[in-house]
Amino acid sequence: MAKITKEDALRYHSEGRPGKLEVVTTKPHTTQRDLSLAYSPGVAFPCLEIEKTFDDIYKYTSKGNLVAVISNGTAVLGLGDIGAGAGKPVMEGKGFLFKIFADIDVFDIEVETKDIDQFVETVKNIAVTFGGINLEDIKAPECFEIEERLKRAIQIPLMHDDQHGTAIICSAGIINALELAGKQLSEAKIVINGAGAAAIACANLIASLGATKENIVMLDSKGAIRNDRNNLNKYKIAFATERDVMTLEDAMKGADIFLGLSKANLVSKEMVKSMAKNPIVFAMANPDPEIAYDEAMSARDDLIMATGRSDYPNQVNNVLGFPYIFRGALDVRATCINEEMKLAAVYALARLAKEAVPESVSKAYNVKNLVFGKEYIIPKPLDPRLITTVAPAVAKAAMESGVARNPINDWDQYQLVLSQRLGLDNQLFHGIVTKAKQNPRKVVFAEGNNLKVLRAANEVLHDGIALPILLGNVEEIKQLITDNHFNFNNTPIIDPHSNSSDELRKSFAELIWKKRQRKGITLEEANELTFNRNYFGIMMVDTGLADAMISGVTSHYGDVMSPALRLIGPKPNLHHISSMYVVMTKRGPLFFADTTVNLDPDVQTLVETTLLTAEEVKKFNIEPVIAMVSYSNFGSVKLSEHTRTLERVRQATAFLHENHPELIVDGEIQMNFALNKELRSQKFPFTLLENRDVNTIIFPNLTSGNIAYKMMQEIGGAEVVGPILMGMKKPIHVVPTECSVREIVNMTTIAVVDAQ
Repeated sequence: MAKITKEDALRYHSEGRPGKLEVVTTKPHTTQRDLSLAYSPGVAFPCLEIEKTFDDIYKYTSKGNLVAVISNGTAVLGLGDIGAGAGKPVMEGKGFLFKIFADIDVFDIEVETKDIDQFVETVKNIAVTFGGINLEDIKAPECFEIEERLKRAIQIPLMHDDQHGTAIICSAGIINALELAGKQLSEAKIVINGAGAAAIACANLIASLGATKENIVMLDSKGAIRNDRNNLNKYKIAFATERDVMTLEDAMKGADIFLGLSKANLVSKEMVKSMAKNPIVFAMANPDPEIAYDEAMSARDDLIMATGRSDYPNQVNNVLGFPYIFRGALDVRATCINEEMKLAAVYALARLAKEAVPESVSKAYNVKNLVFGKEYIIPKPLDPRLITTVAPAVAKAAMESGVARNPINDWDQYQLVLSQRLGLDNQLFHGIVTKAKQNPRKVVFAEGNNLKVLRAANEVLHDGIALPILLGNVEEIKQLITDNHFNFNNTPIIDPHSNSSDELRKSFAELIWKKRQRKGITLEEANELTFNRNYFGIMMVDTGLADAMISGVTSHYGDVMSPALRLIGPKPNLHHISSMYVVMTKRGPLFFADTTVNLDPDVQTLVETTLLTAEEVKKFNIEPVIAMVSYSNFGSVKLSEHTRTLERVRQATAFLHENHPELIVDGEIQMNFALNKELRSQKFPFTLLENRDVNTIIFPNLTSGNIAYKMMQEIGGAEVVGPILMGMKKPIHVVPTECSVREIVNMTTIAVVDAQ
């Protein structure tokens, strides 16, 4: 698992705008008329409409897409009872996940009380604001009573995710694991270690699926929950056993299923060995499971295992459930989240794991053949089909069980709407980060003595993205590491100026001289160049001592690019390299090229830039739809001696049409028509772009491309990633001098995937 330092986490939550959520306006607000419509006097009209017909609140306000994440902070993650205020970062984080995975807006609400009556009354009184309520991090057994009372009191979807979210994902995995094991749930002997909110919910849900309570043994910190024990609450009593079982070791003998919702390292290899044939172990304690994955798998080869961790197969992750369960419930305005809806989510997740996995998902996890089996019984969190699979299943169950107030009639249209919602979120780097982590590569950071660079290197190391090599004065870098509490373990630190680097410098100098001896470089000059960290790092990549290089924070762009081109150069059959920026917008990612390399590209350069960009976009698991932009549309400007740039765009487009018909590309076209498909379809129905959303823009020259991405960044508020250099034989990437730690991390991630 990626190691998160205290400093990293505090900086992430405090830098820029504190916290992780903000309120964004959704209507125009530039004129006095806009303000009068938004507030007084215009706001009175929707108020009166809602007064007459309450359901119009969904028509005129954000209620229908708004969920409250509510907690009193009594059971926060693994931190326990830390208080409502201290739990606020977690509630913001839950809202963060709702938004990026299902486009659901969230207000997090922390209620400062442990009194059940006060908590229930508070939630009841504010429920009118929301389309749904997600209870979070409330300790057992109070959470059971709170949920039961609120379900009776309010008529909107409500769920305590710590209970039901875990139960739903776990149950989906159990269904598929039993199928692979050749067993029936009704006959399975089940051990549940833990008796908190999640454990009780898991027991109840698998009972709904067909497990018999007589076959379930539940244990808490005092041992097996038995009928002869005193002081059991009503929720534990429901699963009290009459079997002669006292300890976890006793319960595991001959068991078919183990569900761990307790603490780390409570299960031994011997316990796993004592289980029945083809056993199923779901060790879900976080961050460390009841038994380590490798240890359990080494105990026997017929085991099917899941954990709560992302670095092993079959992660039981609540993000597979709650965003899409609430999405479906909100979209039909359900009055609750009932048992039928939860079961529908279970079966939808179980079915999805058996379907053919899209190539984009396999690529994201660097798995060539991700198929249903012992190591894939639960869908992956980055599977884009989750929203279009789970949400409709939940919505249908709400309709069939009679709790939907706004039934869906056109399911095809609903699927389209859900897909578009997913496109609103910038999940672009989720997949590429996952891909990088599957096979991290050695990345040399030429400016290792820069604090910003060190922070980024520390982050990619502990996130499992890359294996850094730091260049610079060793003592200076070590002091920075100590002062900032970084942990670089055995990360190499190399000073090109030190005597210990003499042999490397000598070998690099000879290689540089051989490459450049007919370009005016002497051996003495080549030796002098090896003292330069950019040259030194580039030669490390060239010789295979490193797989990629990052520089630019303290170097001029040309000081990195010039030696990279001279010593490594473009890929075979390419005459030029190029660059691309990823521009993250609300409509989804846009890819801009060329933005930093080719000042006045000729036809061949435009063609090569387009081909390189298309190849790069595909690395993000996106099909490129390419517009060759200019100041004219499909010949609307006549060619003359003053339209040399325009002529090149036309010729490049024609060449691509003739020689690369597999590409979706057209031009020349103005930017507004490129980005507005409705306008484009009306005016130019013949275009090969058809009714597609353009995601890739090829600019006619560097000036226009550079201006465009910087305007998007500064005026449009878009996050940009780049420049991504394309066409080099080996990955050398240059970050802007004004870049953030996040940008360095993003570029390092791209460099690793390039190196792979």
